Amino acid sequence: MKCGTKWGKVVMMMLSGEYRHVLDEKKRLIIPSKIRSEMGSNMVITRGLDGCLFGYSEENWNGIMEKLNTLPFTKKDARNFTRFLTSGATLLEFDKQGRIVIPTYLSNYAELSKEIVIIGVIGRIEIWSKEKWEQFMNNNFESLSDISENLFDSNLNL
Repeated sequence: MKCGTKWGKVVMMMLSGEYRHVLDEKKRLIIPSKIRSEMGSNMVITRGLDGCLFGYSEENWNGIMEKLNTLPFTKKDARNFTRFLTSGATLLEFDKQGRIVIPTYLSNYAELSKEIVIIGVIGRIEIWSKEKWEQFMNNNFESLSDISENLFDSNLNL
């Protein structure tokens, strides 16, 4: 996320929205201009949770790496999660059309086919196959009210 000032206050830029795009035969994916403007000239993508890919600006990725570096390597969960997240990470540059080329191993992991859904999730994007995204939404839609009740206190007005 980038920070800027607006009327003398610090404003945190956040990624949000849902975008539908097509992955071409060369595994190129157009990243929406709104997201590219937040990311800069490139982005880091890696395996994400729930069967999607995570995408970060270099700045956010470096922050995550700093946090992961503080985890105790003697803990199996820390080693396993760090391996999972970092072994798949790759820095990708946007081409002149605003596309990235998704490596085959990441495309296979996320089961990406032609139709893709890109969502903004505050400090990262998630890249989903259309089928997996729709399955995720269908499986979780009914429980979102309960989830929000468990995560937030009653003073939060959504």
